[in-house]
Amino acid sequence: MLLLFDAAKGDFFLYTYPQLIKFIIGLFIALAIGLTDVRIIYKYSYFLFFISIFLLFLVPFVGDVGKGAQRWLDLGFLKFQPSELVKITLILALAKFYHRINISSISSLKNIIVALLFIGIPSVLTLIQPDLGTSLLIIMIGLSIMFTCGVSKWFFATIAASAMVAIPLFWNFVMHGYQKQRVLTFLNPESDPLGAGYHIIQSKIAIGSAGFFGKGFMQGTQSHLAFLPEKHTDFIFALLAEDFGMFGSMVLVVCYIILILSCIKIAMNNRNHFSSLVAIGVGVCIFLYALINMAMVTGLMPVVGVPLPFVSYGGTSMLTLMIAVGLIFNASIQKEEKLPAETRFM
Repeated sequence: MLLLFDAAKGDFFLYTYPQLIKFIIGLFIALAIGLTDVRIIYKYSYFLFFISIFLLFLVPFVGDVGKGAQRWLDLGFLKFQPSELVKITLILALAKFYHRINISSISSLKNIIVALLFIGIPSVLTLIQPDLGTSLLIIMIGLSIMFTCGVSKWFFATIAASAMVAIPLFWNFVMHGYQKQRVLTFLNPESDPLGAGYHIIQSKIAIGSAGFFGKGFMQGTQSHLAFLPEKHTDFIFALLAEDFGMFGSMVLVVCYIILILSCIKIAMNNRNHFSSLVAIGVGVCIFLYALINMAMVTGLMPVVGVPLPFVSYGGTSMLTLMIAVGLIFNASIQKEEKLPAETRFM
């Protein structure tokens, strides 16, 4: 909230107040989910996934266009991105799927195909919007759950080999021009310092000039002189680094590490496989969000438009992450609750 106050140059009502309201709403949602019987969440996991897929399917037809992409649904009282919600419902669906099948058949061709359909449908629908970053996140979250469940290493070796072969085809026939430009800019941002490379160059200047303790709260030159773009959303980590330096950046990284390790601990101490997989899935989701965003703003990865979890401005991202936190609350509070594998959908 302090960083959003800084990004708005001291205007509390521009970013901080709306985000604070969304956080408070999200906190109540998280507490409600935490206190919900895990058997209810388990029972309706597939249903929630199918609803999120349906909403994702509606986006190309009735979605709002913004910044060259059609990613939002406007319900009148709320505008949100179904692609954010589907990350969480995918975790629930895969967790239920792997809870129900026998461990000896995890690597069977049938079960691998079903799991890939769970992952592939939302990732393709998201790619159409186009939103390459979120599509890749969905794929990585899904594959990480498959890996955690013990799917054969040969499957992942095949996936890696197929990805290497598909890269030229993906580059020539799937990626949009601006997406290709982002990759080329990542490789050489100085080739277009006032155009495609401007964002990352300014971000690296902000981070690199901050020193160990930074320039001080609301004292950043790149952000307050309007050199740093998108400082309240995708590039808010650069704002943090400029204000609070390496020390402030490391404090945030440690907070993420504690949160992710807590997810792993809750997963390991849980008595039912479903909640364990949900906790692992949420931990992976937060890890990927944070890693990709920080790598992006420091020039270690191409710019893909992934927000910094719990920090970047955005209602959909905040509410989705708070739902994820609610699932972690649920897995922790009801860690002794067992779920029979024969429980049936609906």
